[in-house]
Amino acid sequence: MLKIALTSVLVDDQDKAGKFYTDILGFEKKQDFAVGGARWLTVATSAETEGTELLLEPVGYDFARDYQKALFEAGIAAASFASDDIQADHRRLCAKGVRFRGEPTAMEGLPAIALFEDRCGNLIQIFETR
Repeated sequence: MLKIALTSVLVDDQDKAGKFYTDILGFEKKQDFAVGGARWLTVATSAETEGTELLLEPVGYDFARDYQKALFEAGIAAASFASDDIQADHRRLCAKGVRFRGEPTAMEGLPAIALFEDRCGNLIQIFETR
């Protein structure tokens, strides 16, 4: 059976992304080493450090930058993260200066979701799992 071990999100600055995803979101740095002119920089959920890793991948090509910009301008999330308590996570992240596109919202039959900017060129969605 296949399982997701690594996924990525394009970032405009790996140093800034590393700080945001660890210091603000609370992920733990998993790997960080040089690869060519960039770094292989991954983070993981602090409670599941052996789980799926998120590669903070530098935007190295114009087409990638265009894709990232198009998603952002269209209001489409580049990644989605689960939350056990979206209201508490929303309050915690707002207190750390994270800019949300609105309050957590639930639609009939669907979990509550909220969209925020990661300061690295992306919109990230969180959704409630309970």
